[in-house]
Amino acid sequence: MDEVVFARGIDAHELAVRLGASGGPAAGPMTAAEIGDLDVEAYRSGEPGDGVVRVGEHAGWTFAIEYGDCGTVRRFEELSREGVEVVYYSRNPDHPPTLVLYARDGRHICGFGLGEERIRWGEEPDLLVPELVAAGILTADGTAYRMDGGDDYTDRARRALAVFEKRFRLSLPPAALSQDRLPVYAVRGAPVGDFDAVRAWAEANGHPLPDERLGLIPAGLRRSYVLATDPRRRVRLGYERAVGPAVVKSRTSVVTRNTSE
Repeated sequence: MDEVVFARGIDAHELAVRLGASGGPAAGPMTAAEIGDLDVEAYRSGEPGDGVVRVGEHAGWTFAIEYGDCGTVRRFEELSREGVEVVYYSRNPDHPPTLVLYARDGRHICGFGLGEERIRWGEEPDLLVPELVAAGILTADGTAYRMDGGDDYTDRARRALAVFEKRFRLSLPPAALSQDRLPVYAVRGAPVGDFDAVRAWAEANGHPLPDERLGLIPAGLRRSYVLATDPRRRVRLGYERAVGPAVVKSRTSVVTRNTSE
């Protein structure tokens, strides 16, 4: 889990639909560990991967915990259409930094990267500057960092995240991140056109069957299916090198060329 979307003004099902779910009933419910067992194919060369979410509601906000490639950051403003508020949290331990973004009624209002609060985005980029100043992160004018001797960047990021949480009254119980069984939706990658064929092959060959309610093919099952059924795709996907006719140089042509020289 690296991304969480909070929404205020819609229920969990509607949030899943706005994130890309088909509109049908949820699969699950599942824990975070059970999501891991799905073996979501989060990366594909040259095209989007698959993405699923676990959804719920807490403290006045609907939330969606994302797994795989959900593509939310590219359209998070659109999630907030029709008066809805949306907060997007995308964790990255390295660089680019962890992001916190806020949108309302289809507009990106504000946001920044934790540890890079001097660089801010949105229509009202300075909305949270008073709170960042009060938290000891920025100087009074919001243009530089406060240095109180031996700045702890991890602590500064924690305090900046706390500013967002306090301003928008966000909270998420630790159990929701792991052991709570929550409804699950596929928001990217489903339906798969060859789902029935892969499922039939898996059943005939003793492989675990993919979840029909999600309509996704696990990454490991996809690899096994391709290796067993499609030589051309094996090559295209990099599982096998193409073998073509051998190229043989003509000794005569080489001799002729050398003689003419």
